[in-house]
Amino acid sequence: MGGLTLDAGSTAQTTAIGVVVLLAVTLTAVTGIRTAARLQSGLLVFEYVVLLGFCGYGIVTGPHAFSLSWFDPFAIPSATALAQGLLLSVFCYWGFEAAFSVNEEVRDPRDASRAGFITLFTMLALFLLGSVAFQRVLSEPELVGHGAEGLAFFGDRLADQPLAALPLVALMFSAVASLQAGVIPTARAMFAMSRDRTLGPVWSKVSPRYGTPAAGTLLIGALAAAVAALALVIPRLADLIMATVSAVGIVVALSYALTALAAAVRFRSLLREDLKEGVRAVVLPALSAAALLGLGGYLGWSFYTSTDHWSFYTSTDHLELSADNGWFLLLTPLVMIASGFVAAAWSKWVRRSPYFRTGEGTDADAPHLLPAPH
Repeated sequence: MGGLTLDAGSTAQTTAIGVVVLLAVTLTAVTGIRTAARLQSGLLVFEYVVLLGFCGYGIVTGPHAFSLSWFDPFAIPSATALAQGLLLSVFCYWGFEAAFSVNEEVRDPRDASRAGFITLFTMLALFLLGSVAFQRVLSEPELVGHGAEGLAFFGDRLADQPLAALPLVALMFSAVASLQAGVIPTARAMFAMSRDRTLGPVWSKVSPRYGTPAAGTLLIGALAAAVAALALVIPRLADLIMATVSAVGIVVALSYALTALAAAVRFRSLLREDLKEGVRAVVLPALSAAALLGLGGYLGWSFYTSTDHWSFYTSTDHLELSADNGWFLLLTPLVMIASGFVAAAWSKWVRRSPYFRTGEGTDADAPHLLPAPH
């Protein structure tokens, strides 16, 4: 191809490929749920076949004996590591509830709810399967030493090329599916907030052809592509994004906790009317919210205590864009949360959204995005 050499270590080439994939995913999301669902189905079938095949083979043939200590939380070296692991699990689930975000675009909203719950429990089973398989095949030093290349090393241990490359192909397909699962619910969330005038009108513009929030979907794709392009000219930006993942779990936990608390408050009358339903809709969400808030608070405190805030002569007394810098890990979620308060204040006092006036209706009863499919 004219002397062009593909280099997996080239940031420019990988970013260009990523932007092309992002564009394709965004355009697919614009055309509607049906097209996106068909694409997701094809990708998932391939991923599940590869995952179940390799993990099943690894569990059967792995040289390392199975140990219940793999599931022992007390074997984790510190409480901070446990909290980080728990919040990482929350972060892993973030996005897999995408089915709940499209209940206006299916024949029966209960279909979306059932699909969401099936997805969550399926992911739990797959995470457990993969965890056991990796530890059966690879030793702890091998897992730690290979890091991001662990999947490729896992495949090489179980098969010869080209079969050993199948897990990496599945990972690539998973990245495409994850992009789609991120773009679609984000556009729907922005649509809902725009409909209530907590965001600008561009997010609620619906395509007359596809019946989707096309303008908002394209805007999300453009913003993501812009960040990727900036990472090429600002090397530290890539480090910033990678380090942010370590702290964003706090924000995700807070989001889920507030959602659970809102559900508990909304259905609190069930505690008097139907105790069984009250436990399910009020008590369990409230306990979940308390656990998530406790985890997020503890991890935030651990970030704070990891900084040397009494000294001006150590490496931890100043802010650095690093996943190991306590100040950065602490300030990142605080800035995210503060930006939410700023956006809410703007919506309340500048946009004068009726969403913030208790007892007054909003535009929440607007027509569905799509007509019920036939």
